[in-house]
Amino acid sequence: MDYVRDYAMYAAIFGIFGFSWFGWAQENPRASWRKWLGIASAAPFLVGLAGIYWSVTHWHERTALAEAGAFRAYLTFVFAEVLLAAVGAFLFIRFKRKDYIAPWIAFIVGVHFFWLKSVFQDTSLYALAILLIGVSVLSPIAAKKWQVANSAITGIGAGTVLFGFAISGAVRFLLAQAQ
Repeated sequence: MDYVRDYAMYAAIFGIFGFSWFGWAQENPRASWRKWLGIASAAPFLVGLAGIYWSVTHWHERTALAEAGAFRAYLTFVFAEVLLAAVGAFLFIRFKRKDYIAPWIAFIVGVHFFWLKSVFQDTSLYALAILLIGVSVLSPIAAKKWQVANSAITGIGAGTVLFGFAISGAVRFLLAQAQ
C-alpha cells in the first residue's frame, strides 16, 4: 500500500536529519574534512526542503499515521526514544564519557526504527535500523583509528545513511505520483 505523504515525509525528515548529522560530524573532524562535510550537508538539506514542500502540498494524501492507533504508537515510540537518548547522554556526561553521546544517539535512533516499522508498515525501516546501529557500533572504532571525535565518524555515517533514505523516500514519492 502506498502512503504517498509518508514518502514525502521520509524525504523531509531523513533529509533534514541527515543534514543535522553532517553538522554534528563537524564537531572535531580532521581539518581537511571540514569543507567536504559542509558540502555533504547541503545535499540532504536540499532533499529535505523538497520533502517539506511535497509534504505540505500533499497533506491530504494517504498516511500510515491515519490508521487506528498508529499515531499514538508513533508518539509513544518517539517519546521513549527521546527519553532513552536523554538519559544515556546525561549518564555519558556524568561519567565524563561525552565522546560516546553521538554513537549512543545513533544507536537509539536506529533501534526506534525497529519500532516504527510496525507503525509505517514499511520493512525498509528494518534496513535503516540495522545501518544506524552498525554506524553507532563501528564509529568509535573508526574514530580511534583516524584519531578524530566519535561524533565525526558517527555524523558522517548517520548522515550518509539518512541521506540515502531521504533519496529513497523522494524516489518512492515521485514513483507514486507517476502512477
